[in-house]
Amino acid sequence: MTDPSPVHRSPLGRATIGDQLRRHALNQPDKNAVVSYTADGERLVCTYAELDRRANRVAHAFLAHGVGRGDRVAVMSRNRAETVVAYYAALKIGASFTGINPMFRSDEVLQQLAHAEPAVLVVARELLPVVDPVLGKAPVTLAVVLGDTAPDGPGGPWIAWAALHEGRPETEPKCEVDENDLALIVYTSGTESAPKGVMIPHRNYMISTTPSWTWGLRVTPDDVWLFAMPFHSIAGIGCLTSLTLIGATVVLPSSLEPGVTLATIRDEQVNVVAQTPTLFLSLCRHPLFGPASVGSVQRCLTYGGMLSQFATDAWANAAPGMVWGTYWGQGELTQLGSVGFFRTLAEVPDEDPTWIGKAVPHLETRVVGPDGQDAEIGELWCRSPSAMVGYYKEPEKTAAVMRDGWIHTGDIVRVDADRNLFFYDRSKDVIKTGGLNVSSQEVERVLQRHPAVLRSAVVGLPDDYWSEVVTAFVILQDGAGVAESDLIAHCKASMASYKAPKSVRIVEAFPTDAQGKVLKRELRASRSTEEVR
Repeated sequence: MTDPSPVHRSPLGRATIGDQLRRHALNQPDKNAVVSYTADGERLVCTYAELDRRANRVAHAFLAHGVGRGDRVAVMSRNRAETVVAYYAALKIGASFTGINPMFRSDEVLQQLAHAEPAVLVVARELLPVVDPVLGKAPVTLAVVLGDTAPDGPGGPWIAWAALHEGRPETEPKCEVDENDLALIVYTSGTESAPKGVMIPHRNYMISTTPSWTWGLRVTPDDVWLFAMPFHSIAGIGCLTSLTLIGATVVLPSSLEPGVTLATIRDEQVNVVAQTPTLFLSLCRHPLFGPASVGSVQRCLTYGGMLSQFATDAWANAAPGMVWGTYWGQGELTQLGSVGFFRTLAEVPDEDPTWIGKAVPHLETRVVGPDGQDAEIGELWCRSPSAMVGYYKEPEKTAAVMRDGWIHTGDIVRVDADRNLFFYDRSKDVIKTGGLNVSSQEVERVLQRHPAVLRSAVVGLPDDYWSEVVTAFVILQDGAGVAESDLIAHCKASMASYKAPKSVRIVEAFPTDAQGKVLKRELRASRSTEEVR
């Protein structure tokens, strides 16, 4: 039998992400790929043909600097079109892309650079004060600053983005790229522990993840997405990849300030918004929110937390034709795992707000109890063509997660007879108090039913007597006031007393990552100032 691999390594028959951009440039050259807004409100449009040309120029620039197949390209910037260009340029030459959180401080940047060892580092100018102190300590071959000029002038360590690709060819670079080459090294959010680099090859998107977006999330080329997810996360770069592979339009607002975001939805006639519940809540509390601003929205997709009744009611009134999509995923599964749609909470199976839908077509699931047997409630195990290759440079952590022929997600779920999945908790968020297990999310749901509570986050804090004490952090509704004892009594009225928090702390805000996910590790770092019995 003839070895088919040469076909799969050439444009003749290979399945790579960069090739699809070239096809869009041929087949829908004038379709808007990325619409971005600058801080001063300028609207910039990049069609698929222009995106392909710009990516080719940067790809040739990378090659000229000795960057090629197997190398890594890192970008540290807030969402902007240049990041998309750098991403596709890297993939066209067989390099992989990794994003660095623009909220990182210098030590965190150095940690990721030392681990990922990128050949190229692209940084937004406003972030140079964070990166400059550590640049010389990392093995970076080419340092690029986004803009027309480099900060140090000719001969300095930085080269300007404009100078990098000026005069470079716009033709497709002739490079050998295989579908099994790494496309992404995406670092986990680290909400619980140190981030890990998830390795994702091209094939995951081409044969599994992106098809699941069309079948599961109902994505079409006609979609116009308000893009609120940061590119350094799997939600961000994963969503960008599938949307541009499908040929939809990505809209990058200048900020996520609610007024700006609502104006962008209105002006661009956005029909899909995807983000954590934090964004939807902030938008519907803004004076500009209403049919005039969000009437074009057809789908609101949310993940990483629970929607409040207040938010679902407000959006139903402003966009009556809109449907909610709840979905769950992990970087280890190349993002998308399960999805479900509903218009009202009454349509949710069992009216249970923890519902995360059903597995997408390319995913097999098991729910496994502590004894290793299938169970109604247990850890979610998954396998799929979208499974990661492993964690970069961490074989022991990879082996701990990828075993028994499954990815052990670390998420505790409930499954019903119809294969609906209900998110119970992260295994690390289950609180062990007095020999009993308590779901932090169950307590959060009860707290958020109190009329004075806007948001809640529950963790277990160390205690000599209980092992862990159930501790709640609560943000109140504007103008609301309530005693901590009343919130504890509210919980005890609808759940077993051992589940109710023994301590409630009223706070102004939660520590969150760039997507609005609560950083429970930082809440756990808080220590009780008094002994609770």
